[in-house]
Amino acid sequence: MRCIAVINQKGGCGKTTISMNLAACLAAQGNRTLLVDMDPQNHCAVGLAVPEEQIDHNIYDVLISAHAENKIPLKNIVWQIAQNFDLAPSGIELAALEPQLSGKDRREDCLRDVMMNEATGYDYVIIDCPPSVGLITFNALRAANEVLIPVETGYFALHGLTRQLETLKVLEQQCSQKISIRVLASMYDVRTKLAREVLSELRKNHSADMLKAVINFNTKLKEAASFGQPITEYDPSSKGMKDFMALADELTESAETEVQIQSVETQLMAISKSANELLNESNRLIGAKPPVKELKENSIQSKIDNFYGVKQLNESIHFVALYPKAEEVAIAGDFNNWVPETKLKAIGQTGKWACELPLSSGTYQYRYVVDGRWQQDPYNASITTNEFGEYNSLLEVK
Repeated sequence: MRCIAVINQKGGCGKTTISMNLAACLAAQGNRTLLVDMDPQNHCAVGLAVPEEQIDHNIYDVLISAHAENKIPLKNIVWQIAQNFDLAPSGIELAALEPQLSGKDRREDCLRDVMMNEATGYDYVIIDCPPSVGLITFNALRAANEVLIPVETGYFALHGLTRQLETLKVLEQQCSQKISIRVLASMYDVRTKLAREVLSELRKNHSADMLKAVINFNTKLKEAASFGQPITEYDPSSKGMKDFMALADELTESAETEVQIQSVETQLMAISKSANELLNESNRLIGAKPPVKELKENSIQSKIDNFYGVKQLNESIHFVALYPKAEEVAIAGDFNNWVPETKLKAIGQTGKWACELPLSSGTYQYRYVVDGRWQQDPYNASITTNEFGEYNSLLEVK
């Protein structure tokens, strides 16, 4: 099984479009292909017409349940998109993965374990990563043996690629494995002089890593996504289809000449650091300041501002969650007869929602209701299965 992570810290480079259509073309060649969406924005499901309201569980549930008694198998969340083409969708809950797994052993290996144990029936796994460096991206790299970096042939392409390669160098060292890195020119417009010059510089400076295939700017690719179809279905005769088939051909042909991806010596001698250590080190190398926020003391509000989940502060229980796209968030539990009338208040424009409840000592179960959809608290690792086979969050008040 070849596992390819599509990564770029810069947004707008066509990363999700490439992930979806590459997976579709590999499947069209007869390869059993799984597309794993590791971006909390869940754009793969949107671009492949998977109705969000019908997604009961996603990749977040699979990863987080690895540390729970009742595991959710990968096959339970997979959607068949076409012949040989499956999708493991994402969800906004995935943004809570890092705080949820805080302090857990081998938290950076959650996706790797799932792929090794449950995705063995696939020839290719394509992982669409978020445009950031953190635990989610670290999980993708631990699972992958190849990295594909799509680079838009625009003004900031060369500078952005340099920073991306520097970051990947750190990630590669901390992942205790050798990762094959490939650079793909995307959104290329041959009509512009700038695009031609940038592509020339890319091939000149990164000839060893550059793929011969180029993804040209093509309106059919955007139209296909808007109709919820991969290019293989929307317009098989388009230039976009030809570009992606050329990319799939190049990747499959290279399989026979791939060098050994991992060495036993590297695996035995290297020790992977935690995702937080990795993030700090990578930010140092690229000249960025690590996002460390100093906690203010003696202020309940400042404490609320610095955590997600549920916490007992003085005589009240504070619930805080992150739902950037939500219009309404309510909470229902056995403390209010499971009636979602208790609303969380939006805190500014941050996407953070919070409420305060005076609860007496005891153990409670609860769920959030986000725009009418019931779900567990993604920031509370204590869960139990309810009568519907879903998860309720657990809270113990002292």
